[in-house]
Amino acid sequence: MRIPRIASIVPIGFNPRAFTFLLLSALCVRAQLLPASSPEQAVVQILTASQTPDFDAPWRFDSVRRSTGTGFVIEGGRILTNAHVIAWAKQILVRRYQDPRLLPARVVYAGHDCDLAIVELLDPKGLEGVSPLTLGELPAVQSTVVTIGYPAGGEQISFTRGVVSRIEMQAYAHPGNRSLLAVQTDAAINPGNSGGPVLQEGKVAGVAFQGIPGLQNAGFFIPPEVVRHFLKDVADGRYDGVPLAGVTLEPLQNPAYRRQLGLADDGRGARVDALRPDGAAMRVLRRDDVVLEVGGLAVGSDGMVLYRGNRVSASVAFQQPQSGEPVRLKIWRDRAELTLDLPMEAYRGDRLAGRSYDTLPRYFVHAGLVFTPLSADYLETVGRPGRDNLWAGLAKLIYELRGRPLEEPATVRAEPIVLATILPHPVNADFSMRGGALVNRINGVRIERLEDVIRALSENQGERHVLEFDGPDQGPLEAINRAAAAAAHTEILRTYAIPSDQRL
Repeated sequence: MRIPRIASIVPIGFNPRAFTFLLLSALCVRAQLLPASSPEQAVVQILTASQTPDFDAPWRFDSVRRSTGTGFVIEGGRILTNAHVIAWAKQILVRRYQDPRLLPARVVYAGHDCDLAIVELLDPKGLEGVSPLTLGELPAVQSTVVTIGYPAGGEQISFTRGVVSRIEMQAYAHPGNRSLLAVQTDAAINPGNSGGPVLQEGKVAGVAFQGIPGLQNAGFFIPPEVVRHFLKDVADGRYDGVPLAGVTLEPLQNPAYRRQLGLADDGRGARVDALRPDGAAMRVLRRDDVVLEVGGLAVGSDGMVLYRGNRVSASVAFQQPQSGEPVRLKIWRDRAELTLDLPMEAYRGDRLAGRSYDTLPRYFVHAGLVFTPLSADYLETVGRPGRDNLWAGLAKLIYELRGRPLEEPATVRAEPIVLATILPHPVNADFSMRGGALVNRINGVRIERLEDVIRALSENQGERHVLEFDGPDQGPLEAINRAAAAAAHTEILRTYAIPSDQRL
């Protein structure tokens, strides 16, 4: 609504007192229609300069990359955004709506598993006069939402309207190994929109965070439930993470199998198919238990629950508690119904299978042999376009990282180590292995973590170091003269400008 422009020429018969009354009345009406602070005032552009490590040569970094994202002011004078907007950031600058100033900021909390982060200005006065946005509720499917942000293709703030298409558990691209509740919309969500609010009736219905390449008119935002969980988590000054039960449920829809278990064919209950050995559920559940209810939500025979009017994976119910809190279960075991409390915990055991942030990669270099943990980051690095070491053994490493923990948990190493690369030098010229292989044993010592590499090399008193590769059984062997390797070590570090032979 715009106030009509008032003519500079007063008409004949003009009554100043009546005109003043009408003008004040119009202003009062406008004040009732518009909020005191419109939502865009709380939406900011975030400019970052970031630098990621090279996980194939972990003492090095890639070039500095500049990018932009969006955030919005929340209660307490802080800014909520996506974790991927500020990941690996060396500098963070914030630009307010229609303000040319660049305001330095820092990360306060980063939840990389849920792709949310809180940023604050170094000078809190920079947000004076800005009213925070408030969280709303999970929007209904087919309802309308508006995304606000600073997408690529322009400098000004952008508004896009769309419809909520569906609500379900989605893989979050930022961590790479977590699935949480997400909302799909046909409102345009483009690079630069990340971290911006998705509004419904003036309240935050979610945080824009990702799309799917090649899928048109489909963007995703993080719903209020996940945002509230994150904000409650950090309220004690520390971020613990979204808890994981470590249980895999399978549909239980075969009537004959249900009769064998003593269950009615009533569409209730999903079977426990697998339990992570170090997961919370291992202490409470057994394989072939039937989960009937989680946190008050009935589990269907398809492994789904009805969550706020949406049929989604039962895993959403396990994610409701904070780390350290229990969730109540109703299960069917030995033809009887039981009620159990399952203590929920944030899980770190699969950290290498997901992308890591803000923690520099561990490595050890000896005689030009570069050892580093096998991780999702390492696999992505060696698989980048233009890399010349995309070799057939990549499938073995993928299995070691993601397949073995599920299929052969008893043989899993705490931190699988790869020979990432070999820095050429006469001392290692006879190596036929050129890097990218899983290290099995060194001098007879099974390598469970990086410290085992250091111990196996430092404690060996034999004439040569013997390295075995590829899997739990004996694989390819390589050997290097121990004395020659020690003598060449410092020269190799200097030649390749490696500042330290280790980062542990």
